[in-house]
Formats: sequence, C-alpha cells, structure tokens
Amino acid sequence: MGGGNAATLLTLGAVAGSSCVWALPKLFKLCRRCLGSPTQKPSQPHFVAMPHPDWKPSVKQPPPFGEQEYILYDPATMDKASSYALVISAIVPRPIALVSSLSKNGAQNVAPYSYFNVMGHAPPVFCIGINRSPSRGGAKKDTLTNIEESGQFVVNIMSDWYVEAANHTCGDYDPDVDEMSLSGLTPEPSQRVTPPRIKEAAVQMECKLRQVVDVHDASGNPTTAIVIGEVLLFHISKGVATQSPTGKLIVDPTKLRPISRLGGTIYGTSTQLFEIGRPTKAQMHMGAAEYTGGAANSKK
Repeated sequence: MGGGNAATLLTLGAVAGSSCVWALPKLFKLCRRCLGSPTQKPSQPHFVAMPHPDWKPSVKQPPPFGEQEYILYDPATMDKASSYALVISAIVPRPIALVSSLSKNGAQNVAPYSYFNVMGHAPPVFCIGINRSPSRGGAKKDTLTNIEESGQFVVNIMSDWYVEAANHTCGDYDPDVDEMSLSGLTPEPSQRVTPPRIKEAAVQMECKLRQVVDVHDASGNPTTAIVIGEVLLFHISKGVATQSPTGKLIVDPTKLRPISRLGGTIYGTSTQLFEIGRPTKAQMHMGAAEYTGGAANSKK
C-alpha cells in the first residue's frame, strides 16, 4: 500500500474515532480499495492455533477497543429498513441455504437465504427465515409458495467455487424466471423429493416441510415465515467427505470452503480454523489449551 493511501487511511480513521461511528463504512470501503481486496482470491482454509492458548479459567478477556460505550437501538421505534441493516451486520457470520424448489406447474426456482441454521440432528431439522417481498407489496416469495404447496425442497450449501452463480439467483425476478438456467447452475435429479439438487454444491440435502411459523409485526401484518424443514437424504461429495476420529462420516471444512453472509452485500469465507475442546468436569479448572491438546492446535 502506498504512503498516500496509508496516510489517507490514518486520517479517515482518526475522523471516525473522534467524531462518530457513522464514518466507519467509508473507512471500510477505502480499506478495501487501498488493500486491493476486491481483486484478491480467498486464501485456502487452514488450521491455526487458538487465539489465546495461555487463557485460564476466570481470566478476563476484554474487548480490544477499551471501555465500551453503547448505542441503544429499539426496533419497535425504527423503520424496517434500518432494522434490516443492523440485524444482518450484527448477527454474523450466517450460513447460507441455497434453496431449490418447484412450483405446482413445475417451474424451477433457486434462491439463497442466510436466515438459516440447524436446530437438531435426530432427526436433522433446520429453520429458514423467508421474509415477505417488499416489491410485491408484502406478498410471499416464490420459494415460500413452492414449499408450502409441495412440501418439498432441497437445501444446497454454498462454496466459494460457485458463489457468483449462486448469488445471481437472489435477484427479485418474476415467478416465471428459471434462476437455475439463468445463473448457469446445473440441476441434478433428487431421489426422495421432486425439486432438483444443484450439481455444483458439494453438500445437498433433500428435505420435507415440517411446519411454517408466521411472524407478524406490531400492526398484525405477516413479515416473515419460519420454515422448519427435515432432511430426508444427504448427498455428500466424496471430494469433501472425511471421517471423524471415531470413524463417522463428516465434512472437511477445508475442502467444503463454505460461504457465509455478513452485513450489506458482504460475503465471507472461513479461512483460519482452530479447535477448542469441551472441558469435562475434571477439567473445569484447566486452561483451554490443556484440555484441547497440542495436536488440535498444530494442524496445517
């Protein structure tokens, strides 16, 4: 980075620190331009040591920016757009469900949802939050309509090698648009459900609908549908499959290279991985590195 860029960053950083937090987005954008990050390819995932291997129980771990001052935000008094911006930037990183579904007329639909996570494993169940569509006057999105009508869908996990194609499916397209073909993704026949899997995905889950929970705002208008799905069949590519120490089938995160969502239009990759063990009752007074063991923190 050139001296001029460095000086500019320092100046803007001083302004952000001395005036208010609202200058920070400008600083972030300038950092990306100066460091050339938009043109840098993601680094390969690898294991590193835990951040604080010397930590012991009861030792404080304060934030790195000194004494904290808080901005209070009451969602009930703010508009939906402001709450959306805060929520997606604060609750991070979020895994992404790239959902493929079919309409009752057989039209393919693909869309990514980062209001998504697993809720249990016996049986494997998860939740997807699908907001109502502002451009359609609060009507349901195609994904929700398809899932409610058919009771079936496929969740595909996004990886960095096809993130651009996957992201292109998120456009506010008309119901008759086939996002699979538009983005260049490849449909693969499923075995337990009718909607197709996405061939580019290394982890694909054929699912059935368990329940839809509607969420309403203070005026009683539906704003979000929480879709509870159950996995009927996993498809795990051999390219990302491995075994746990006890011989169970698991997915290798260094091979899967999963994509996550952060605030705005920012995506993230998991490149620096580390392990921290779970202490037993007998280890409750030991440091994290002691009950994790040296092997877990020396992986490359």
